[in-house]
Amino acid sequence: MTTTRFAPSPTGWLHIGNLRAALMNYAIARQNGGTFILRIDDTDQERSKEEYVDGIKDSLTWLGFDWDRIERQSERLDRYLAAKEKLIEMGRLYECFETPTELDLKRKKQLNMGKPPVYDRAALNLSEDEKNRLREERGGSHWRFKLDWERIEWEDGILGPISIDAASVSDPVLIKDSGQILYTLASVVDDTEFGITDVVRGSDHVTNTATQIQIIQALGGAVPRFAHHSLLTGPDGEKLSKRLGNLALRDLREQGIEPMAITSLMARLGSSDPVELRGDLSEVVAGFDVSKFGAAPTKFDPADLEPLTARVNAAKPFATVAGDVAALGVPDTVAEQFWSVVRENITYLSDMAPWWDVFTGKAQADVAEEDAEFVATALSMLGEPPYTAETWGSWTGAVKEATGRKGKGLFMPLRKAVTGQARGPEMADVMALMQVKPAV
Repeated sequence: MTTTRFAPSPTGWLHIGNLRAALMNYAIARQNGGTFILRIDDTDQERSKEEYVDGIKDSLTWLGFDWDRIERQSERLDRYLAAKEKLIEMGRLYECFETPTELDLKRKKQLNMGKPPVYDRAALNLSEDEKNRLREERGGSHWRFKLDWERIEWEDGILGPISIDAASVSDPVLIKDSGQILYTLASVVDDTEFGITDVVRGSDHVTNTATQIQIIQALGGAVPRFAHHSLLTGPDGEKLSKRLGNLALRDLREQGIEPMAITSLMARLGSSDPVELRGDLSEVVAGFDVSKFGAAPTKFDPADLEPLTARVNAAKPFATVAGDVAALGVPDTVAEQFWSVVRENITYLSDMAPWWDVFTGKAQADVAEEDAEFVATALSMLGEPPYTAETWGSWTGAVKEATGRKGKGLFMPLRKAVTGQARGPEMADVMALMQVKPAV
């Protein structure tokens, strides 16, 4: 059975970059009637916070995701320690004592000599007496997985055939000096024991995947199908990482971006298929195809979420926004009429408020100096409300007759005088909702 997972670390708010992996893994599981696991990678106890765990769940639920079960790495430390002991017994995990400064000096020396900055396995040559002395002197040690120096190959679901020479990669650290189990080991143990069949993650994990394949094989697990999606950049190709603080899903939600705008865009961004606005997450899943995604960095512009959000909101029936309309103080007698008039002229639901200001005479008129006299004359010819859909036509007809103005010179100054804007709903509909006579 197909089993996938999304594995965020609760060290910050879930952001748009995380969502690509979540959506792709979710889609693969749901398309195949499989299992989708939400795995909280919280082995870093210093940085992990419960509020971020809650935030991850809230953001995913808001987007329409569900999960078949949730796992927390902090509750599985015994399984990781068992794997540690097994790897030590196999001679595949060895103790190291270099400090970060010493490792940095080694890397610089190798680079100066024109060699790749790969760990030299010096710790393997230490005697037991030397190890005991270093333990006493330094008070801690870290553990590295001993790679078999051979080519590691797999057929990537997005990148195609991948082949990495393990000799060109440093033996990965699996356990820190502090005793913290690192992602590379914990993830392998989880993927093996949970029966994960498919893993989609960012292309920055490609080398990590190579080393994890060997660890999986050493522990006797089945290697999942891997696919590595491209990384997001800003609209001008700049690194998105510097802007992720503004792209947390909870911030986009607060801004008024609609969930289906986000998932519809992210399900196609970077693929060969055009972006199509979907009605719900099941439609997004049905149209998803991981093989259509490319390897090139994918440009993401948050502004692209706005027109999609506008379309989502415009399609909403009145019943779903009745509460938002009522909160503006719109009387029940015109509430549904108000929504039908403004729905095509907003991006966010919060954009309804300025329109109600127009209808209640609180909006600022926009009248050019050269049109001031004309507008004053026109308004003197307009009676008091209530108005109807016929008011605009009869009023502008009378003004045209009296002033000789016509076309844009007639209609645009009056539109700006009534609404304060150069565009918007049909003026016949606007006039029918005016609660007070426009004033300049």
